[in-house]
Amino acid sequence: MEVQILLFGITTDLLNTKELLITLEENSNVAEFKKMLSEKYPQLKSLPSYAVAVNEAYADDSLLLKKNDIIAIIPPVSGG
Repeated sequence: MEVQILLFGITTDLLNTKELLITLEENSNVAEFKKMLSEKYPQLKSLPSYAVAVNEAYADDSLLLKKNDIIAIIPPVSGG
């Protein structure tokens, strides 16, 4: 199944893009997606952590992904 990935902050620099279109196995959950993403894009391993939002709502690792979902990768934010 195909899903759209939106990248924000440092992730855009690490992957040199703001958006990806990838294919996942049917019935993949967020944890499996994150594992696949770090295998395909090892640059993401330099991040200590990041949040995942699916269709504009934060998602935990057990959420099942569906075809045409829009997944956002949200890195930690710091500032003053």
